[in-house]
Amino acid sequence: MSDEIDPQKLALTSSISMQNINSKKPPRHKPGERFLKGPIPLKWLSKAARLPGKAFHCSIAIYVLAGIREARIFPLERTVINELGINRHSVYRGLSALEKHKLINVERHPGRFPIVTILEAE
Repeated sequence: MSDEIDPQKLALTSSISMQNINSKKPPRHKPGERFLKGPIPLKWLSKAARLPGKAFHCSIAIYVLAGIREARIFPLERTVINELGINRHSVYRGLSALEKHKLINVERHPGRFPIVTILEAE
């Protein structure tokens, strides 16, 4: 066995183009792709991040939907929830946690999607 280091074995082999790495801006969504629209108040987001379970995942889904609807009051849709891989029971618990900590208000109606209102973080 040789003690020499082969630089070829240390070379990065990746499909990432150097053009993307040299860009100073973060990656952007492609036309037609969904994205997280901001700005999102960091105070609100940090409170959501400290909550248990999938509450933070729910908060991201809520802000995605708020960006799509361009509103702070909207019905929660299953499409974004499914895209983020959150099951409905986790959504219910996440909504309850966010509501308990006064980040959102939720109107629940039997057989319909809940109506979410984003509140200011205290």
